[in-house]
Amino acid sequence: MKKDIYFAAALLLLTWSCSDKGSTGVQETPNGQEAPSSQEAPYSISEDKTKEVLDHHWQAFIQNDMQAVMADYTEESVLITPDATFKGLDEIRRNFENAFTAFPKDQTSFQLNKSVVDGDVAYILWQAKAPTLNLSYATDTFVIRDGKIISQTYAGVADAPAK
Repeated sequence: MKKDIYFAAALLLLTWSCSDKGSTGVQETPNGQEAPSSQEAPYSISEDKTKEVLDHHWQAFIQNDMQAVMADYTEESVLITPDATFKGLDEIRRNFENAFTAFPKDQTSFQLNKSVVDGDVAYILWQAKAPTLNLSYATDTFVIRDGKIISQTYAGVADAPAK
């Protein structure tokens, strides 16, 4: 009996989703023609532009170049870390002020282990050694649109430096 109910519910859901024109990204206009759905992205995705912004951001970060780092964000940007969520330019700037203090330019070595770009999403895996902090594993994921980072996540494993 239970299996019949689950099967009927699954069949109903499948039938409903296949007949729903909104789920295909196409809507019908009053004259019966198909029109693009308003759910489609209003921007174009350029992997080349995503890679360009990612590369710029990485170089600006390892150079402790606050102006160049902040040029990659907008007031609507969001940066999520394990400790806090930073929204807008002022809050994101505060995050990088702390990061640049933890990773002094001439006393930190960075290693970019992996960089992946897929459409408007970019991912990096990296590590760093600084005088007071080692990141044995760090990762960032970015969503980049119209040449700006609109969202970013960061996570890392910090260890005390070897003496």
